[in-house]
Amino acid sequence: MRTRPMRFLAVLAIFGLLTACSDGDDDTATTDETTTTAAAMDDTETTGAETDDSSMEEASDIVDTAVAAGDFETLVTAVQAAGLEETLRGDGPFTVFAPTDEAFAALPAGTLDTLLEDREGDLAGILTYHVVSGEVLAADVVGLDGEAVTTVNGATFTVNVDGENVSLADAAGNTVNVVATDVTADNGVIHVIDGVLLPG
Repeated sequence: MRTRPMRFLAVLAIFGLLTACSDGDDDTATTDETTTTAAAMDDTETTGAETDDSSMEEASDIVDTAVAAGDFETLVTAVQAAGLEETLRGDGPFTVFAPTDEAFAALPAGTLDTLLEDREGDLAGILTYHVVSGEVLAADVVGLDGEAVTTVNGATFTVNVDGENVSLADAAGNTVNVVATDVTADNGVIHVIDGVLLPG
């Protein structure tokens, strides 16, 4: 499966196979209140985020692409703190379901600070829960309705396609929406989500 980007850098963008394992300008990779439609995903187009060719040329791997997008500062910071940056700059391919800065900001007060203090514990586990090994494009995600997807973390989340809306249900019982898709990088793809997935 593939997904893409807000302020924490907690997942997605992610986490490289912990042990194995958007591009665009600020206004090109935003999480409007729009949700990615199944039809849009099927056409493998980006919803709510157009990519700028010139920016894409500069941002190659997943980390650089997330930095260039401008909406994933928190995610990038978290990835670096957890020691996963090098992995996500590796060959891949990886599919990252990336929460935006806003998604991280919506976590209960103090949650992010606590996670950053336990860099190799819960933080790494949550970040790798946003990463799927291999390149999973939007068109593939739409075909996974009702299926459990195994992440690099080892835990799974479930894909739900309801008419034009595509959402992911995590192991903790939360549901997040896919708001933009197929943000490509040299070593994989990013799908932006409007919440942080929790492995349980």
